[in-house]
Amino acid sequence: MSQALSTDVLIVGGGIAGLWLNARLRQLGYATLLVENASLGGGQSVKSQGIIHGGAKYALHGALTGASEAIADMPRRWREALGGSGELDLTGVRQLSEAHYLWSPGSLAGNLTSFFASKAVRGRVDQVKGEQLPPALQHAKFKGKVYRLAELVLDVPSLIARLAALAGDSLLAGHEIAPLHENNELAGLLVDGREIRARRVVLSAGQGNAELLAALGLEQPKQQLRPLHMVLVKGPSLKPLYAHCLGGGPKPRVTVTSHPAADGQWVWYLGGDIAEADGVARDAAAQIRAAQKELGDLLPWIDLADAHWATLRVDRAEPAQSGLARPDNAFLADQGRLLVGWPTKLALAPDFSDRVLAALDRDGIRPSTQAPLPELPRPAVARPVWEELLP
Repeated sequence: MSQALSTDVLIVGGGIAGLWLNARLRQLGYATLLVENASLGGGQSVKSQGIIHGGAKYALHGALTGASEAIADMPRRWREALGGSGELDLTGVRQLSEAHYLWSPGSLAGNLTSFFASKAVRGRVDQVKGEQLPPALQHAKFKGKVYRLAELVLDVPSLIARLAALAGDSLLAGHEIAPLHENNELAGLLVDGREIRARRVVLSAGQGNAELLAALGLEQPKQQLRPLHMVLVKGPSLKPLYAHCLGGGPKPRVTVTSHPAADGQWVWYLGGDIAEADGVARDAAAQIRAAQKELGDLLPWIDLADAHWATLRVDRAEPAQSGLARPDNAFLADQGRLLVGWPTKLALAPDFSDRVLAALDRDGIRPSTQAPLPELPRPAVARPVWEELLP
């Protein structure tokens, strides 16, 4: 039998949300242990585009929504952490772009001007031209308008690695999880047969939360999955681009982020409307053809003749909402010692940790002294998806 352990907070799920929470709790003096059954960041996190949203894309009709207001402060908090002066020290995490952009094809340029002239987003954006344009848009044939959003784009693999380093010895690779009960109450978890007692247990496993809740004999809170069919393209002619392309509806027509591959080339990762309803219904070949046509229409000067293409299906796990609506902010529910939550998106990981800390404070859970942990089997860090899918 493995040695029994005890801790203040036991976290299950080693994505960005769980890793951020773990690091923040440790910095505040809490004893923690984080359990991951596969690789750190290997679920939704490593499939993220790395955009730290500030809310502008959720106000494409010129009016701020609950989502845009809830997320508005996230870029500041992330920038402070990246600079070493925030709630976590994320110095060393690679910042791919200081800003994200919104661009319009020529036919919609007027719409974009009207949108950014509105009071809703004034002060959050600046128009850019000429040499200030993203490299991929600096071409004589480009006729649209471009605005710089007060957001940033991170290299998610380096973020996962940094948060794993901040975890110190508190990471445990564990696969079989069952409840540990004492006096008919949850006292912790059995992880691969090892007893781990905890004052609070936090489930932050994204899509895995549903299976964990079932293992604990619980049916609430309910989870919903919103699918995406993302596209990756890698080629020697690609230049960095981090931008939402404005379409005719409330969602970006296509969202492009650029990621450095190990061989020095750039990989474009395509999300937005192309990856949603119609894209989800397409098979991989049809989705690639749709992406080729979209890029050909929007950026005809980009030579994609020698490009390599792949697609990736992603299920965004969130708390169940009426009509599969997107939640406005991070979510946390509690049942005694058990806390269950979803950050709902990368940028809201600090908001998720705020909610856990508020629950601990409400219940009078303060940091306690913990004996040093024994050497534990440590989960690996996930590889970038483009290294797995593209040559």
